[in-house]
Amino acid sequence: MTDKGPLLMTSWRATGACNARCIYCNVDATGAKSPRELTTKEALHLVDEVHKFGVRWFGIKGGEPLTRPDIFEIVNYAKSKGLNVCLLTNGVFVDGAIYDNLVKNQVWTSVSIDGPEEINDQLRGKGSYKKALAAIEKLSKGKILNGLACAITTINYQHLDHVCELAEKYHANFVWFNHLVPSGRAKVTMDLAPSPEQYEWTLNHIWDLTTKYEGKFEIHVHCPHFARVVKQRNIPNFDEWYEHKFHGKCTYFAFGGYVSVTENGDLIPCFYTDLTPSEPMLLGNIRDKSLQEAWQDIRKSKFYSSFQDRNVLKGKCGVCEYREICGGCRNRAYAYTGDMYESDPACPYIPESLRKK
Repeated sequence: MTDKGPLLMTSWRATGACNARCIYCNVDATGAKSPRELTTKEALHLVDEVHKFGVRWFGIKGGEPLTRPDIFEIVNYAKSKGLNVCLLTNGVFVDGAIYDNLVKNQVWTSVSIDGPEEINDQLRGKGSYKKALAAIEKLSKGKILNGLACAITTINYQHLDHVCELAEKYHANFVWFNHLVPSGRAKVTMDLAPSPEQYEWTLNHIWDLTTKYEGKFEIHVHCPHFARVVKQRNIPNFDEWYEHKFHGKCTYFAFGGYVSVTENGDLIPCFYTDLTPSEPMLLGNIRDKSLQEAWQDIRKSKFYSSFQDRNVLKGKCGVCEYREICGGCRNRAYAYTGDMYESDPACPYIPESLRKK
């Protein structure tokens, strides 16, 4: 690769097509491709851009990325450039020639699974658990099982231990727990979002799971106020954990480790970004702007620069003593309030300054 760039990963939503209809899907994936999806030639250009920018990991997801007939042409090209390739799938197509190609190309593959069979199938469709488990078993045998991805909802928040048990049994590298943000299909199923109190219990329990499975696999949590929860647990070496092990920082504050590319080539800072109502979130399109140009534009953008001063935050997030390590999820704040700077409604914590009043 070229000199190491400022990004760890560029994640590409390869398609809006999916064989499943998970009720919380953050991109509202359907059985059909999204309008203006990148062609094979354009996808290869994206790989060139990722390589030129010095990104180390090229992540592929969807929809269901294995529905793209050209997916391994793109994977082969990325591997030929020296990129590490990882892929997120629901597991249905991990069989036969597709499985053989994943192993042959050493594609670090993660599988979405949301709890025990009955719970998982409520969220992801009847029969989805058995198919996901079969894929996990095969990927583990092929030594390319990367991780298990799980969305936290009102249906499964008390059943997350099962996901960790599978990770231990099948030697996954990590478990990734994602908070629920009202984007895509999740905008019309907002009752699936846990209450602040449910989130508080869940995040504390996830920390217990983190300590239980330490040394066996990593647990990542895509939820900014998980940092506050961990800080309140008074763990030793919190600063080191926060700097090197916490992957749930809101990208608007911690911009520099992640850029997501949508199926039509739009560049966005977070895969929960809803571009429909607010163009300032859009960083450009890979068809007509290089990653380097997009990066330079971010540095000049008043919108993105505004998040570097957390005094811009409103409500309790603005006066919270934990705002420098948290700051809340800006996309969730926007989804619920229409204001990117408002408080994150998923956090139950009352700042000290407000308790004194």
